[in-house]
Amino acid sequence: MANFFGMIPIRFKLTFCLYLILSGTSIFNAFGQHSWIRINQLGYTEKDIKVAVLATTEKISCQSFKLVDAVTKKQVYTGTKITAFNAYAAFSKSWRLDFSNFTRPGNYYLLAEGIQSPTFTIDNKVYDSTADFILRYMRQQRSKYNPFLKDSCHTQDGFIVYHPNKSKDSTKLDVSGGWHDASDYLQYLPTSANAIYQMLFAYENNPASFADQYDAWGNIGSNQIPDILDEAKWGIDWMIKMNPDKGEYYNQIADDRDHAGMRLPTKDSVKYSTDKGLARPVYFITGQPQGEKYKNNTKGMASSAGKFASAFAKGAIVLEKFYPQLVAALKQKAIDAFDFGIQNPGNTQTISVKAPYIYAEDNDVDDMELAAITLYQLTGNKTYLKKGIQFASQEPVTPWMGADTANHYQWYPFVNLGHYAGAISDINNRPLYISFLQMGIKKVVEKGKGNPFLNGVPFIWCSNNLTVGILTQMHLYRKLTGDNTYAEPEAALRDWLFGCNPWGTSMICDLPEKGIAPKDPHSAFTHLYKYKISGGVVDGPVYGSIWKKLIGITLYEPDEFEIFQSQQVVYHDDYGDYSTNEPTMDGTASLSYYLSALQKDAHQQAAQFDNQGAIIKLNPEQKKIYLLFSAHEFADGGTTIVHTLRKHKAKGNFFFTGDFLRNKNNEHLINQIKLNGHYIGSHSNKHLLYADWEKRDSLLVTSEIFEQDLKASILALENRGIKKGNWFLPPYEWYNKDIVQWSNDNNLTLINFTPGTGTNSDYTYPTLKNYKSTDEIIKKLFELERNFGLNGNLLLIHLGTDRRRHDKLYNRLNEIIIRLKKLGYRIEKLP
Repeated sequence: MANFFGMIPIRFKLTFCLYLILSGTSIFNAFGQHSWIRINQLGYTEKDIKVAVLATTEKISCQSFKLVDAVTKKQVYTGTKITAFNAYAAFSKSWRLDFSNFTRPGNYYLLAEGIQSPTFTIDNKVYDSTADFILRYMRQQRSKYNPFLKDSCHTQDGFIVYHPNKSKDSTKLDVSGGWHDASDYLQYLPTSANAIYQMLFAYENNPASFADQYDAWGNIGSNQIPDILDEAKWGIDWMIKMNPDKGEYYNQIADDRDHAGMRLPTKDSVKYSTDKGLARPVYFITGQPQGEKYKNNTKGMASSAGKFASAFAKGAIVLEKFYPQLVAALKQKAIDAFDFGIQNPGNTQTISVKAPYIYAEDNDVDDMELAAITLYQLTGNKTYLKKGIQFASQEPVTPWMGADTANHYQWYPFVNLGHYAGAISDINNRPLYISFLQMGIKKVVEKGKGNPFLNGVPFIWCSNNLTVGILTQMHLYRKLTGDNTYAEPEAALRDWLFGCNPWGTSMICDLPEKGIAPKDPHSAFTHLYKYKISGGVVDGPVYGSIWKKLIGITLYEPDEFEIFQSQQVVYHDDYGDYSTNEPTMDGTASLSYYLSALQKDAHQQAAQFDNQGAIIKLNPEQKKIYLLFSAHEFADGGTTIVHTLRKHKAKGNFFFTGDFLRNKNNEHLINQIKLNGHYIGSHSNKHLLYADWEKRDSLLVTSEIFEQDLKASILALENRGIKKGNWFLPPYEWYNKDIVQWSNDNNLTLINFTPGTGTNSDYTYPTLKNYKSTDEIIKKLFELERNFGLNGNLLLIHLGTDRRRHDKLYNRLNEIIIRLKKLGYRIEKLP
């Protein structure tokens, strides 16, 4: 063991020892162990699906596992929700360990069969700033001016190649700018246009997830424009140069003659022509095969024309607030590019000179679909909607989804955002677009069912980009439909990117910085100068059969992941493995939507919970209000409430005790509530007080009594023909952290009214010290609205109250709803 450790390079020693310290694993166990627990190293939000994977190369069995507080060392949870899997990759057996029901924030580790996981965090802030973090790599990839190096490069680009007008062929065209594609310095329109659209799309959907810490040049300093839009604008400016005139489009700068050894972009001395200095060729799109020894299979122009059109159109939409002077030009360029694609259908592929590796894209309808629908969003012209569904119907599923293999970038982009754009823009065809999204997801999920990581992505070059693509599609489908059918596979693929994979490593450079993540990627920045390339998404694992056949791969250091490699799939954190460990610009940009969406989702969660863990607000970014009506012994306002809701075509949320449900006097009212489609859930069985009024953390019931009471209330619901649902309103609206956790353990989410709304005071009557009149209650509610808004608020009104209260709040419900609707609020049913 000592000799083996002595052979390991210093870089790996430091990284690995840090991991051992953080994870609490001993050096002996690290090198002698045969079983490992893989987790998401970034951590989990409180309401995340949380599943670790225990994988082994020996004969063990797993029946339960423990969750341990990393600070106190006390066991806080015992898990028995376990799914076993047979051999996969290098492992003889694996188990998925599900602890999703545990939601308490903190730092923890798992114990199973004597194996300890690394320490991880549960907190709603785990994804904060991650979408901004990956922009570090985008700035580092800039050409013309590189803010990381504080120097310029490739300023002489370029000279035209393949132009049909011989007088223009070989002449200079200024196409400086944009981004280098990966660790070489080639620049491609397809990947750049996709990166631009993805970043604009991310900001459009999740603007609050992005900060402003850099200026337009990528240097530190705010310019009142979110950094992601600075980055997208850098790309847009370059795309304008690549489309200098109507009908004139260019697809690529430089070619693989660039691969002449590792150097920084500012030190690039490759010459492509004896009389052009350091200018590089810029390839005109002809719609015909190009190349000599390795001729590509180009059949048209629409794949690139569509990308020009969609990026220009989305730029005109999103950048209007910040660059209004650009909108007219971008709009016209988008229209022209789309028309050009209609006239010239087919695919354009990239060019290679020295080796047969090209971006072999062979589909164009996805690009034209996205362009058509984005143009509709820009112009309102419904002709584009008709074109959009025509293109969408030709390729409902991006073909890699469900496939075992593909040519390099054969089906690109890896996610068709046109299906989502169609679903939100084309009401008539919305169900069809949603079905297309679901079809692709189902194919990937089905292929992933047989392995413990639920990964159904084919391990071809840039498999991580495919993973980001399907994650984006899964999230958008869930956002559109509220359907959580694929939530666990989505969580598994999310976790795969951050360490829940056979190698236990993140796939994003330095994210997390103190965990196991790529430290020796295929890049001159790191290899020659030890510069970090933080934020870059590396290519990802490939099939062992592919890896063995690739040209020019040499591992420069002992493989720290050797025990985890297999014929099925390999990954190396080694500069010499360009197939699995090279960061890509477009793959990194494509992750901006998903990370920003995770941050947004988590922040919504953070706004929803009180300090006991109960949900007290939903959708704080939307003007929705949820009316809660609770009842145990009184029902005098039931008829009035149902009538008022029906009048306003609004949905309410009713929470009844078992006693209320069993009372035959309430039968007709309950049936009316059911018939009108309102939500009905549990308010306990006997309306017990769970916690001491004065000392909240002191329980007045045991977990057994709580569970018995809850199950009795659910049975009462079922006897009335009502499904259990997802939500639980505790009696007296009083509870503590244990009650919240016990509710989660029974697959119910504890909900309560939003503090400060005051409508819950309607139970009081004049002889009580805390009496609030209905006028006071309504005044307080709308004062709150004026000062803070009521987005996502939960307003509790009792279905009936003590007869000593004469001014019943429910009699003013009509007035309240009218005022709320005038203020733009919608009265919603709980999701």
